[in-house]
Amino acid sequence: MFKTAWKPLLHWAVTGQWKRFVMEPREVPFPGRLFKPGLYMHVPFCKELCPYCPYNRIKYEEVFFARFLEALRHEIDLYAAHVPDQEYSSLYIGGGTPTVNPRGLATLIGHFRSSFHITGDICVELHPSEMNEACLAKLKEAGVSMLSVGVESTDDEILKLIGRRHDGASAVNAVRRGVQAGFNAVNVDLMFALPTQTVSHLDRDLKAVLDAGADQISTYPIFGFPYSELGEKLGLKKIKRPDDRTTRQMFELISNQAKEAGMKRCAVWSFIRQERKKFSSITRHHYLGFGPSGASMTGDTFYVNTFSVPEYIDCLPERRPIALAMPLTRRQEMAYWMYWRVYEMTIRKDDFKNLFGQDLDRVFGKLLFWPRLLGMVERDNGQHIVKEEAAYLLHKIQNEYSLNYINRLWGTCRAHAWPKKVRL
Repeated sequence: MFKTAWKPLLHWAVTGQWKRFVMEPREVPFPGRLFKPGLYMHVPFCKELCPYCPYNRIKYEEVFFARFLEALRHEIDLYAAHVPDQEYSSLYIGGGTPTVNPRGLATLIGHFRSSFHITGDICVELHPSEMNEACLAKLKEAGVSMLSVGVESTDDEILKLIGRRHDGASAVNAVRRGVQAGFNAVNVDLMFALPTQTVSHLDRDLKAVLDAGADQISTYPIFGFPYSELGEKLGLKKIKRPDDRTTRQMFELISNQAKEAGMKRCAVWSFIRQERKKFSSITRHHYLGFGPSGASMTGDTFYVNTFSVPEYIDCLPERRPIALAMPLTRRQEMAYWMYWRVYEMTIRKDDFKNLFGQDLDRVFGKLLFWPRLLGMVERDNGQHIVKEEAAYLLHKIQNEYSLNYINRLWGTCRAHAWPKKVRL
C-alpha cells in the first residue's frame, strides 16, 4: 500500500492539496515583473535520434531549420514587445543538438542579446561530435560562456548500445577542447545504470572526464519512457540493467570520485570544482521558454509550447505557440521553489523571505520536521541543509517524480500537437 500512497501524501504535504495538477489549453497573459528570471531556448534538431532520449527532437533538415530560425525570431520579438524592461540572469540553450547549425545558433543568440537585457551566463548543450574548434570559436564570439557536453559514457560498446554516434576517445577529447577554449565552466553529463554497465565502467568514465579537466559533472540514471524509442531499434528492453544495489554503488562511487577530485556536491546528481561557476539548466525560479516544447514559469502560471515543430512554425508571428497552461496558487509556487531548493540540497530562509514575504518555517516547518528528526536535514545559520546521507533517497524520490511528470506531460505533448488536457 505504501508504494502507492506515498506520492499523494507527499503531494498534499508540499502543495497543501490532494487534487492532481491539470494542464489545459487556455489564454496566457504576457508575464509581468519576474523574480531574477532566466531565458531558455529549445533547438529540437539532431543528426541522429538517440533511442533513450525523452526530449523533444526531430531529424535535422537545413531548409526546415531555416523556417524554425525565422519562427523563433518572431517568438522572441513577441515577448520583447510586451514584457517589462528587466534583467535576465541567464540564457540556457538545450535540445536536441543546439550546435547542429552553429551559424544559425549564433544568429539566435545575437537576437536574444539584442532583445533582452541578459546580465549572466549564456549556456549551451553540446554533442561531442558537434564541437570542433570552429564551432567553439563561433560560440565564444556569440557570447557563450558555459558549455555542457553530453559524454554519457566513455565505453565504446555501451555508447553503441544506447545509440550514440561518438566514441569514448573523441568524447574525452571534446571535453579537453572545451576546457582549453577558456569558457567559464565546462559541465559533463554522464549516465549511470546503463544496460550492461558495471561499476568498473563508471569508474573509468569518471576518471577520464575528470582528468580531461571537467569543471562540473552531472550524473543521471538512464530512464525508460514508454513513448521513447528505447529498445525498439536496439533491443535494449531485452538487456537487464543494473539492480538497485549496483545503482547505489554507482551513486556512491560518483560522490567519492568527485570528492577526491576536490569537488563539492551542488545538487543531488551534480558536483563542481570549488573555484568554478555553477552550470545549471533547471533551478531558476522564474523563466521564459522559447522554441517547440519550451516551458515557462512566471509565478502565477506554468505553461508549455507545442512540441510539434511544424505547428510551432505555423503559429508565428500571429500568436504564441502555447499548447497547455496551468494557473498556480501562491502555495503551489512556493512548492515549486521548494522542490528545486531540495534538489540543490540547500534551503535558504532569506531567499524564501525575499521572494514570498513569508517565513519558511511557518509554511514548510511541518514538512521539514520529520526529515530533521530522521537526521536527513539539519539547520545551519539560517539554512536547512540536506545531508549527504540523504542524497540517494532524494535521487530515488526525484527519479520517480521525473518519470511521472515526463511520461504524462511530455509523452502526451509528443503524441498530440495541441492536447486537450493532461493530469500530472
